[in-house]
Amino acid sequence: MGSWLLVYEVWRCPSLRGPPRSEAGPQHRFWSRGRLRFDLDWNLSRAMTLRLRDNWLWDFWHVWQGEDCHLFYLQAPRSLSSEELRHHHATIGHAISRDLKNWTVIDDALHPGADGDWDDLATWTGSVIGHQGRWFMLYSGVNRSEAGLIQRIGLATSADLYMWEKHPANPVLEADPRWYEVLDLNTWYEQAWRDPWLFQDESDGSFHALITARSRLGAPDTRGVIGHARSLNLRDWDILPPLATPGGFGHLEVPQLVHASNRFFLLFSYGSQDLTRSRLDRSEKRATTGTYCLVSDQALGPFNFSSGGRLAVDTIGSHYGGKLIEDRSGRLQFLAFSMFGRDGRFIGELTDPFPVTLDSGLPEVGILSDDGGRPSEHSDEAKGFG
Repeated sequence: MGSWLLVYEVWRCPSLRGPPRSEAGPQHRFWSRGRLRFDLDWNLSRAMTLRLRDNWLWDFWHVWQGEDCHLFYLQAPRSLSSEELRHHHATIGHAISRDLKNWTVIDDALHPGADGDWDDLATWTGSVIGHQGRWFMLYSGVNRSEAGLIQRIGLATSADLYMWEKHPANPVLEADPRWYEVLDLNTWYEQAWRDPWLFQDESDGSFHALITARSRLGAPDTRGVIGHARSLNLRDWDILPPLATPGGFGHLEVPQLVHASNRFFLLFSYGSQDLTRSRLDRSEKRATTGTYCLVSDQALGPFNFSSGGRLAVDTIGSHYGGKLIEDRSGRLQFLAFSMFGRDGRFIGELTDPFPVTLDSGLPEVGILSDDGGRPSEHSDEAKGFG
């Protein structure tokens, strides 16, 4: 009876599990090795913009598998009394698209661990990379016993991007006090060690993780850095000094490294709620919340704040956690999550893609104003940190 009920639910509901079919011929649903597989073309025909009915959506990461873009994202119930509570209720969702506009939600990728596990409170932002026929996801986690104050990074693996298994030796990455700040509530409100972005160095095959972290030195509200770790197998990691030194930010969230036009662009996001004293002292009235970009000629930097600028930033935090993603035609697109509306309401959904140009040597995002006309202040402030 349970199997028949599952078949009915899969037919009826767009929330499905399983890899796309590669077989030609008539499209049928069928069982294979005990797992239901389905026709992705049929399912994508029912896809839609990624706004979840019951959950807020925020930080996300992606990986392409053939023609399909797999998007993993943080989600939490809209029924919570405040969006601020979402962080301690976060799970990792999963959706698929072929055009970055129309999305099909499938079964969740990861949930918090069992009571007493290192990640038993919430699972947070990560990234995915393929290696030797498997998929590897680094993700952030916090636990109840520490009230979610100490962040660590764990590993999950998958054969197909759909079914994930947490590594038995988790967590695989923890902040090293030689270079990074550890929990001190007199200095900062949490121990920042999250949002790992994975990439492989083609010159030697090594893997690198870029991490939201804080330096152990400097003024407490300006210690935000991009942490760095290196691995040869994605399971065993060496913690290294930060790639980007403090530049006046409390933290640099959801980093991403992108190679385009023979340059390396390091994206990060920052919110005005974390304005540092130095920025307040300058009485900044310019936009501060959104996605920023640093530039280097090398994948491992150096990255500094003398080159780079504001990629998609405004005063109300319209868009946050932005990523540059190549579409199926090789064109760069910018996606972010919609954070706040003009009325201050938290939105929590994925944007449609915005076109990106590189004419000036820096990415410029073509975000339009509300009436669909001239470029908004995002583009006007694309250069310079102020």
